[in-house]
Amino acid sequence: MILFWALIITAAVLLFRALNRAPEHTHMHGGPSPEQLLAERFARGDIDEEEYQQRLAALRSSGPLTKH
Repeated sequence: MILFWALIITAAVLLFRALNRAPEHTHMHGGPSPEQLLAERFARGDIDEEEYQQRLAALRSSGPLTKH
């Protein structure tokens, strides 16, 4: 009888964990855009204004990125 209840409780815990786990693929689509990353680098001082403007123009002229 104890083994039966242990099995039921274990199954319930595993089911609860499986249903409450966040999907693993959600973080891929919610990241910052390339322009946002560039702006963050500029704000931190990693790049100067001239390089920021050049890279921003390059990003905007290349159009949207596509996956192959």
